[in-house]
Amino acid sequence: MDLYHCVSARSFRVLWMLEELGRPYRLHMLPFPPRARAREFLALNPLGTVPLLLDGDHRLTESAAICHYLAALAPATSLAVSQDEAAYASYLNWLHMSDATLTFPQTLVLRYTHFEPQERRQPQVADDYARWFLGRLKSVETALAEREFLCAGRFTAADVAVGYALMLADFLGLAPQWGPATQAYWQRLRTRAAFVRSVEIERQAALEQGVDPTPSPLLRP
Repeated sequence: MDLYHCVSARSFRVLWMLEELGRPYRLHMLPFPPRARAREFLALNPLGTVPLLLDGDHRLTESAAICHYLAALAPATSLAVSQDEAAYASYLNWLHMSDATLTFPQTLVLRYTHFEPQERRQPQVADDYARWFLGRLKSVETALAEREFLCAGRFTAADVAVGYALMLADFLGLAPQWGPATQAYWQRLRTRAAFVRSVEIERQAALEQGVDPTPSPLLRP
């Protein structure tokens, strides 16, 4: 497999999943945003976005979908939740919620506080979407009030997908506003061996491939 990735971008979900599963892969680091700073990448992905995962003839560009795909390739592992399990519907819901509900509003916070030119920045819009995100995050707080992970009684691909949304929110300085169960959950996730390993692999690969190993200014606190 080939994974195209930017430091701390949504493609980190895929890197983390590959490390959790112990699957071999080639990691291609790109400067952020690749559509502007690595235009040759457009030949592989016309959207110019990461992740891009190439697996033989298969091409995937949606990070939560890739988490689902990789887990489904390894059904015997604990990261997958099968259709025969009672938690299957919850598992799918968390996978989709991770990006559509929990990551999307944060991209607007990034846009209107960092990405737009100074004259186009909108602090009120950014604040509104930060509040929007925090309101939806209550579902995570409720789910974790009496359990360690989101579903199926174990760590799954859903935790990787939602975990990245928390990683991004931490970069944005929103962590102090989380509930106690969510904060404890994030501490559990970020100390997992595969997570720690992914951060170091990302840094080393960036250095070796001539990419700035620090998060994009858009992803810094």
